[in-house]
Amino acid sequence: MRNNARYEIKEVGVFTPKMLAQEKLNPGDVGYFIANIKSTADVKIGDTITDQRHPAREPLPGFQEIHPMVFSGIYPINTGDFEHLKTAIAKLRLNDSAFIYQPESSVALGFGFRCGFLGLLHMEIIQERLRREYNMDIIATSPSVVYEVITTGGEKLVIDNPAHLPNPTVIQEIREPIVKAYVLCPNENIGDILQLILEKRGQMDRTESLDTRRVMLHCELPLNEILVDFNDKIKSITRGYGSMDYEQAGYRAAKLVKLDVLVNGEPVDAFSTIVHKDRAEARGRQLAAKLKEVIPRQLYQVAIQAAIGGKIIARESVSALRKNVTAKCYGGDITRKRKLLEKQKEGKKRMKSIGKINIPQEAFIEVLKAQ
Repeated sequence: MRNNARYEIKEVGVFTPKMLAQEKLNPGDVGYFIANIKSTADVKIGDTITDQRHPAREPLPGFQEIHPMVFSGIYPINTGDFEHLKTAIAKLRLNDSAFIYQPESSVALGFGFRCGFLGLLHMEIIQERLRREYNMDIIATSPSVVYEVITTGGEKLVIDNPAHLPNPTVIQEIREPIVKAYVLCPNENIGDILQLILEKRGQMDRTESLDTRRVMLHCELPLNEILVDFNDKIKSITRGYGSMDYEQAGYRAAKLVKLDVLVNGEPVDAFSTIVHKDRAEARGRQLAAKLKEVIPRQLYQVAIQAAIGGKIIARESVSALRKNVTAKCYGGDITRKRKLLEKQKEGKKRMKSIGKINIPQEAFIEVLKAQ
């Protein structure tokens, strides 16, 4: 009834004590029906089924469409495994209605899927099942959340990928998802946990003493800040005794910007992220430093830059490989050596203007692991 879809029923029946066809199923019966439904995506968990000739007046209450909160790209490490990954993800979708996916291609990582999850735990379970049950070698991009963008024309856009963010000149404000978090910790760790919440741009609501040894902190945090390492840090601070739970609490406007990474002046989409303006410089420096370690050296200097729009906020340089062009000159006039070095300098300048950096896939894997 929620989908407003009609199907022809071929057979109805019950499962227990064994699968057995019946003449009819009455309201409240537990059983099955076989119909001409082409895709499992057409069936929503919690929907109401009724007879078209004698329909129910209204659907049963409680149905809610599941909206993913966290998005991540999943790619096969070996590009030849794409079809296997496609089959594995389709099978997982059959028994997990909260998991959604759509094909996506990246210049750096090839063909893969943009996947939506209910939360971090859900994402880790899906990734682990792909590795264990289907023997897939996969790489997952760092998790991101869904942002709401209000344009200057008053239009509301939903953005789940930094690459789809519109031009800053048409953005009036960007809203990020907020969660209500409940952090449980021992009394002696309250100070450190409060410091962590403030670092993550959180706001304290209240504290609640559960007993003489434990306290619960009620706070609001941006979902993006708790995605990667928040839970790990709570466990570390409390020596394993702390825990957290969270629930969605709507959207709030924030000073968010798109951070681009440029290698030799060319932006690399796979490393683009949406970050808070105050954290952008530190994040840019971290990414540039990591890329410097993994990009192979060329015959000319390679610049790695982090930028917000046209403003460069961090830079690292991969030094050039040096070929000894004066090796054949032994003795003789110094002007000969200078002439050869000047010629090499001109050649490097020309090479830098037309050279193209091919970033190896290992570099992407290393940087995404570090995130």
